[in-house]
Amino acid sequence: MIFRTIWLTLILLSCALLPGYTQSPTRIGVQAFPSRLKKPDKVTLSNLERHIHYLADSSLEGRRAGSPGEMAASSYISTEFARAGLRPKGDDGSWLQAFSIDEGRFIDSSTSLSINDQPLVPGRDFFPLGISAAGAVTGSPAIALQESGVPWFLDLRELIQAHGHSPHFDLENAIRVTAGVFAGKGAAALIVYNSSKTPDNLGFDTHERPDPAAIPVLYLTMAAKRKYLKDESASVDLKIKVAFAEKHRVAHNVLGWLDNGAPTTIVIGAHYDHLGHGEDSNTLYRGSGHPVFNGADDNASGVAGMIELARLLSTSKLKANNYLFIAFSGEELGLFGSKYFVGHPAIDLKSVNYMVNLDMIGRLNDTAHTLTVGGYGTSPAWAGVFPAGSAASAHLFTFRFDSSGLGPSDHTSFYRKDIPVLFFFTGIHPDYHKPSDSYEKINYTGELQIVKLIYSVVEEFNKKGRLAFTRTRDTPAPGMARFSVTLGILPDYSFSGSGVRADAVSEGRPAQAAGMQAGDVIVQLGEFPVGSLESYMEALGKFKKGDKTTVKYRRGDETIERPVQF
Repeated sequence: MIFRTIWLTLILLSCALLPGYTQSPTRIGVQAFPSRLKKPDKVTLSNLERHIHYLADSSLEGRRAGSPGEMAASSYISTEFARAGLRPKGDDGSWLQAFSIDEGRFIDSSTSLSINDQPLVPGRDFFPLGISAAGAVTGSPAIALQESGVPWFLDLRELIQAHGHSPHFDLENAIRVTAGVFAGKGAAALIVYNSSKTPDNLGFDTHERPDPAAIPVLYLTMAAKRKYLKDESASVDLKIKVAFAEKHRVAHNVLGWLDNGAPTTIVIGAHYDHLGHGEDSNTLYRGSGHPVFNGADDNASGVAGMIELARLLSTSKLKANNYLFIAFSGEELGLFGSKYFVGHPAIDLKSVNYMVNLDMIGRLNDTAHTLTVGGYGTSPAWAGVFPAGSAASAHLFTFRFDSSGLGPSDHTSFYRKDIPVLFFFTGIHPDYHKPSDSYEKINYTGELQIVKLIYSVVEEFNKKGRLAFTRTRDTPAPGMARFSVTLGILPDYSFSGSGVRADAVSEGRPAQAAGMQAGDVIVQLGEFPVGSLESYMEALGKFKKGDKTTVKYRRGDETIERPVQF
């Protein structure tokens, strides 16, 4: 989703505005990165290069979640986990934990429309609107007559001319209301067309799942209307069939387990999926064609670091915790893999001490050495190691701290389960979400130092027991920064139903004032129906600060409508 890209870009380009963010970088340590590496570091460095070269190779076709390239990457990761001495912790004793990705609702190939036994071409001559009910209808109506039991016709010209100038007018919803009125008067289906010169911008959105109208509703192009319905007083034989199909694909997390017989476990994770050829419309590439997005920094770099931490910790003396290493898929689509894991954990989540997330750690600047550490406020223990603790003292970094446990990566899913988190990130760069994010641009020596830093953090807390959890101030999703208002919810990107489900509700925001809770599903904002995240964003764009409206949301079988003020 492009919303996911907007969120990540804005949170990282504008993070100095976030509560708890250290605006003045803190420089730690006095030693520069060593020019001559010791043998163990040379091994780690060589392995990092090997991992990233493989994962970011074009043969994996961008590691899109649920693709053959993802499976090839998961096979590589599980092989490296086994080589490091880990045991599988996925489904049925395997390395993999499968989960489903909803790809949307599509017009089924059985959908058809014929006029006087002449079949029309779907997509060219007609299409069902997203609000259409499914079903089959036959009849012999005339355009000018509205008789019970047959399809009716509607020219959108009057609706558009009467209301099209209003920024609050929703044409599709107006058609839905009209279809309901017509159905009550006996219409079996509704065929709409637009004879005005004003574009109606109607189409079929695969991500929308609006509540259906009472009857099938089809859009007929003006070219088809002129060709097949020239005489509006004549009766025509119509055969209509509308059907929709749901499409899913299966993606996989990769789980490796290091059991030290300890009561607590540290989760170390990194997402390994990327953008494929840009099929999910979540790139920043504006060129032509369908190039491979190899994702060397995003996030082959994080996976490589995780694999090396698995190798180092498996032979270390740091045995006070167990370790669960997870390569997440579906992160680029909205944290699908990590959200699925915390909902279907392979271990008791109450035993998790803390979670470390590695996402885009391959572009450490050779001059500034800037490293962002997120989740800094999720445990008071982190202040003991950053900046004064021994774990950081031997490394030269310019740290930027973000206290929030929420963010555009997989640690968010763990924070929402009251687990302390740390998020390591070297920053946005011009190659982000573009085909040019390639392995030769990785700062391998810089990544080596980050891996060593994370290892030293784990070492610092090896025998300090369970870390205390602190809830941070939850900021509104920064993706809403392009709007003048926000409700103050964190959307659940994995939700496949109609509406927008709230994964979290921020304190002091309009959603909380309206009584919303996590799990509630927004179905309408003011007069605008909400069928998907996209229509929710469009609805928000209609309001400005100070506006009053209503929000309608579902909670179980109950539908609640409350006033809100932005």
